Amino acid sequence: MPNRKAYTATTAAIDVEAAFKLLEGRWKLVILFHLFGGQVRRFSDLERLIPGITQKMLAQQLRRLEEDGIVTRTVYHQVPPKVDYRLTDWGQALCPALDAILKWAERREDFPSAASSVRA
Repeated sequence: MPNRKAYTATTAAIDVEAAFKLLEGRWKLVILFHLFGGQVRRFSDLERLIPGITQKMLAQQLRRLEEDGIVTRTVYHQVPPKVDYRLTDWGQALCPALDAILKWAERREDFPSAASSVRA
């Protein structure tokens, strides 16, 4: 197990900001939520599940998530080519952190939740 770092208020803020920058972008969080829970998705699945995203933007966001070690891309050498996307272990570890942020935000009474507009 790696040694735990000793943070000051400043260094903690800098590192949290750097972590948030990994998730910046209009589509990254939506992509991640579609991959949480061990989901394996093809490019076309993600494109269908995320209304409004262009192929170019989806490819860019997936490439960036892969470069950052959050998503892994598996290419199957067949015709037609098949490519799957899934979270790395490190990417999957984001799930409880993002869930905690969501629960924290919901504690605010006037939190503008998108879920509140969904009817059962």
